[in-house]
Amino acid sequence: MNLLQLRTRLLRTVLPTLLAMAACVAPAWASSAPVADAAGTAIQKYLQVQTAGLPGKVTISLEGRGTEALPPCEAPEAFLPPGATPWGRVSVGVRCQTERPWTRFVQAHVSVEGSYFVAARAIETGRPLGAGDVTERTGDLTRLPRSVITSAAELVGVVAANRIGPGAPLRKESVRGVTVIQQGQAVKLVAQGEGFVVSTEGKALSGARVGAVVQAKTREGRLVSGVADEEGQIQLAQ
Repeated sequence: MNLLQLRTRLLRTVLPTLLAMAACVAPAWASSAPVADAAGTAIQKYLQVQTAGLPGKVTISLEGRGTEALPPCEAPEAFLPPGATPWGRVSVGVRCQTERPWTRFVQAHVSVEGSYFVAARAIETGRPLGAGDVTERTGDLTRLPRSVITSAAELVGVVAANRIGPGAPLRKESVRGVTVIQQGQAVKLVAQGEGFVVSTEGKALSGARVGAVVQAKTREGRLVSGVADEEGQIQLAQ
């Protein structure tokens, strides 16, 4: 038997055996892919629910090997350890209720792309913040102090609680409200509705800053409550 005949015989006898073995192995390998996807999908869905309502666009990604090293599981459940929050880098638990229950942890990163405010220039302590003092920027909020101000409404009627350097993110603790109503002060009580505005006089029962809830007594002696505005009036609750 020459070399060509030997080669042909080997192809006829060995090749079908190899193809049959590959056919048996392929389904087992393919079934492992959905297992990892199932865990990843469970984590994604869980974190999406947990981050609903955050002030920005949420992006969730798995770090390291992700779910590759997890044992097989048809219905994995994702959870966060007690005290953990879906913010920045976080360990997400994955549990599987099978004959042999298991729990593993996967590293994930939650980024929140949103708007926040920084000082446009140096702001001295006690200075009221005006339009030229702040500027809006966009970035990953999880890389900033958790108390960073993301709403312009939080900057209405406030002064700097301490000196703020130019470009520094504005934090809730770096500003404070301006006291616009003093205890015992005569104040205007304003009630507004669709198509009408009614006002009367009253006396404030406590001091209040802009946006704070304050109680007052009308001339008739009736107790009312509302929100202090920038003009030192009380906008009555409807």
